[in-house]
Order: sequence, then structure tokens, then C-alpha cells
Amino acid sequence: MSSFIIRRLISGFLVIIGIVLVVFFLFMVLPGDPARLTLGQRSDISTLQAVNKEFGLDKPKGIQLLDYLNDLSPISYNEINKDEQAKYHYAVLFNIHASKGLVLKWPYLRSSYQTRQKVSDILLDALPNTIVLALSAFVIASVFGILFGLLAAIYRGTVFENIIMVVANIGISVPSFFAAIIIAWIFGFVLSKYTGLNMFGSLYDIDPFKGKYLKSENLILPAVALGIRPLAIIAQLTRSSMLDVLTNDYMRTAKAKGLSKATIVFRHGLRNALNPVLTAVSGWLASLMAGAFFIEYIFGWRGLGKITVDALLTSDLPVVMGSVLFIGLIFVVVNILVDVLYGVLDPRVRVG
Repeated sequence: MSSFIIRRLISGFLVIIGIVLVVFFLFMVLPGDPARLTLGQRSDISTLQAVNKEFGLDKPKGIQLLDYLNDLSPISYNEINKDEQAKYHYAVLFNIHASKGLVLKWPYLRSSYQTRQKVSDILLDALPNTIVLALSAFVIASVFGILFGLLAAIYRGTVFENIIMVVANIGISVPSFFAAIIIAWIFGFVLSKYTGLNMFGSLYDIDPFKGKYLKSENLILPAVALGIRPLAIIAQLTRSSMLDVLTNDYMRTAKAKGLSKATIVFRHGLRNALNPVLTAVSGWLASLMAGAFFIEYIFGWRGLGKITVDALLTSDLPVVMGSVLFIGLIFVVVNILVDVLYGVLDPRVRVG
């Protein structure tokens, strides 16, 4: 088991390194001059030179890459002085030269070109909103997906099953951003006086008299829009799995014993049918966090997605790079945890 975990950790580390290299190439090599992208074409030479020097953009690309890897590494080679300590918040492991040595620190995602605020602070400020949105969509998709799939299996061959399957197929086929636009328009604008919901809004709002306050109703529409596609997939998986379970011998035996239909379905059927469904659902949370990008922008939900899109529009490359790396890290960590969980539950996975 330990060798299996080590292999997964090594593969995850290699994936993260690959993501870092791709992100650096896409945003620091291909654009040409990041400073000119940020400041615009009309900026003067002295301003460009000052910005390039401030962010280390005047160095060769190879040196910039090494500096970027050094910033991201938890153990890095740094100058040891008060300015560097304030910038990186490191702990000195040991000195190599009089003013340089190896230090232990949190990965440094650098600072925003626009606000000079640390990228890590920007992302951590937006992260809770994205987590709340992704978890809400996850709960909606799981609960209603399993419920609709179960009902479709129980009422197989009826109009009710056909309606559920048609809606599920539409939910899978329609892109999330398009569904978000339609949902926002219908329930947040056309029917807003009946629903009491808004087209735009985040989890918190600011009132000049009350200050910052919670607006939980703003969560409903983006959570539903984000959860539609996984809900449809879970419904289909639950229906297929339940139909397979209903044909097993132990189900016929339970029916012959005179057990109630509810006992047969929920105690003997659903519990066994959920195993493959839960396997598929376990990897959805990280996907929902990534899928929230355009949903957040459409609904004006202040999370990682909206922060990243706004940064793209202003060419604030450190924020974009930090956000992509952060989401990539979440994917890798979740996949490793799911793989380890599979290995614990099924020894055949560890052998494979």
C-alpha cells in the first residue's frame, strides 16, 4: 500500500511540474512583453523599463523560469534579509553564503500587476465563495440526481421515466454557461418579481448602513446552473445501476419473502446500486470548482472564476497564472485522494 501511495504522489508531483511549465510558457513566453500587455501600447519606455525591473521581466526567459520555480518551491534559495523576509515570510534552514541560503516558505505566487496585492491573498479571499458554490452544486446534483434516477428505475416504461430521461439528456447536452444564461434570464429577470432572485450578485453584499451582510438567495441560481450537468449524469448512472440491481436474485428473494416495496427498493436495492454512482460522484467536486469559472462571471459571483476572468481582461498575468496553478493543484490532490481511497477499497487497483 505504501508503494502505491508513493507512486501516486510522484505522478502527482510530475503533473504539477508539467502544469507549472505549461502555465509559464503560455503566459510569460507566448505573449511577448507582459509589461506592455499590462500597461497598454501607449506607455512610454521609461515606465515599461521600471515595470520590467520591478517584476523581473527584464531577465532572459530561462532565468525568469528558474526564478518562478524558486518562488513556487516550498524549499528555495533566497537572499536572507529583512526585505526578503517581509516578502516571502520564510524560515531559514541554513546559510550557504553570508547573505543567501535555503529557506522554508509557502509557495509565492507573486503580486498583481494592477493592485500590487499578493496573488495568494487575492485567491484566498475569493476561494471561500467558490467552495460554497461548488459544494452547493455538488449537493444539488447528488441528492436530486440520485432521487430522479431512482424514480426513473422504479417507474420504468412510464411517461414519468421518459420525462426524466429527456430532461437528463438535455442537461448533459447543454453547455453550463448557456444554461446559466437562460436560468439567469428567466428566473433572475423575467420571473424575478415571483422568485425574488437576481441575475447578478455574490454571497455577501455591502450596505452603507449595515455593512457586509449575507445574501444566501444569490447562491440559488448559480448553484443550480453549475449542478445541472452532473445532476443529469448522476441520474442516468443511478437509473442504469438500479435497473441492474433490480434483476438480481436477492431482489426476487426479498420480494418473495413479502417485504414491502419501500424496504426492497431502499434497503436492498439502492444501497447496492449506489456503489458505482458514488465512485463516479467522488471526482466531481474538483471538476465543479473548475467549471464554476464562467458560471461565476455570468452571475457576478465573486469567486476564483470571476477573479481570473477579470484578470484576463486586464492582462493581470500573475493572478491568472496563480489561479490556474491553484485549480490544477486542487485537481491533482483530489485525484490522488480518490486513487488512494480506491486502493484501500479495492486491492486490484493497487496491483494495477
